[in-house]
Amino acid sequence: MQAFHIPGAAPLYTNTFLLISDAGHGVVIDPAAPAQEYEKALAQQGATLSLILCTHGHYDHVGSAEALRKKWGAKLYCEQADLLENQLFPLSQADSGYEEGGEIGLDELKFTVWHTPGHTQGSVCLLCEGLLFTGDTVFQGSIGRTDLPGGDTRQMDESLRKLAGLPISREAQLLPGHGEFSHFGWELDNNWYIKHACKDANR
Repeated sequence: MQAFHIPGAAPLYTNTFLLISDAGHGVVIDPAAPAQEYEKALAQQGATLSLILCTHGHYDHVGSAEALRKKWGAKLYCEQADLLENQLFPLSQADSGYEEGGEIGLDELKFTVWHTPGHTQGSVCLLCEGLLFTGDTVFQGSIGRTDLPGGDTRQMDESLRKLAGLPISREAQLLPGHGEFSHFGWELDNNWYIKHACKDANR
């Protein structure tokens, strides 16, 4: 597997990622950068795009999803709850949603998916070979906003407690939708929001 970090455009610089399997099949996570950026990386590796995985449907995470889907015939995943076709949630359709705890496979790449509503109703986190893609659920030392349409603080707390209890290695690299990268264990030990959510559950 090869992994590429392709930041989205200013001012949000959304973290987006391209993974390419050993057989030359690509997966884009949160296609917020211009389609040409992914196509350039694919061409350099002699690869084709097979999957598009959206952690949620906000405009700053799906900007080139439809263009890439049409050009490559790639299968697009996004939860139905986030397909609202408006300014904040521009996508109106996807090929599939996600099965809780399910696995999406492409060659040797295996993505395990968990629903983590709170930032949006359709938010998910994806784990692939020690890489944990958290979208706008968890950032380094922080979490995504819950005050936008579709956000819910109670659901976010539940999602954080759920993440803390999942069989994810502490060494897994946490790759958020914005900001610096981290590690899952560091977040469990130091992220106030995760610790607070878990503490409230034990009261």
